Amino acid sequence: ITYVGELGYEIFVPVEFAMHVYDNIMKYGEAFQLKHAGLRALGSLRMEKGYRDYGHDMDNTDTLLECGLGFTCDFEKENGFIGMYHVIDQKLKAREEGGLKKKMAQVLLKDPKYLLHHGEIVLRNGKMISDIRSASYGHSLKGAVGLTMLESNTDPINKKYIANGEWEIAIGDELVPCEVFLAPLYDPRNKKIKV
Repeated sequence: ITYVGELGYEIFVPVEFAMHVYDNIMKYGEAFQLKHAGLRALGSLRMEKGYRDYGHDMDNTDTLLECGLGFTCDFEKENGFIGMYHVIDQKLKAREEGGLKKKMAQVLLKDPKYLLHHGEIVLRNGKMISDIRSASYGHSLKGAVGLTMLESNTDPINKKYIANGEWEIAIGDELVPCEVFLAPLYDPRNKKIKV
């Protein structure tokens, strides 16, 4: 299980053993240069990997397909799942139209001196298209990285749509060039989390 883009583990221990387990992890972790990391580190790592956070990056107005989470659907599940037929209909419509007209994407600023936080406006060919839903500095990517929900009234959002756009983000009174990606920037094939 991971929320940071690297192979990881969640440890569940009874409260009365928590200090003993923690002390041993820190003791044996010295050989691996184990260090404490806080919530901002978690946010930075998940952002590089493009992992979504319900309530920040997506909410109940976004569909699984728009969020890029269609792979989580089990269409063979006995009795299906709530909303399954809506997902199937949206999938068929997207196939007919060449893609969805609303889709989660990752953005990376080209200049590492700028930071992203939340709410910055994303522009495509000089026109506002979306805003940054959440962001952080991506240390592995050497620049600010964020998630945005792109919306188009006309064209499907696919690789061609991304490639044919000039992308910028409004930071203060400046328009800062950025790159836009539909696949995760960090380890897009998940090789680091599979053993």
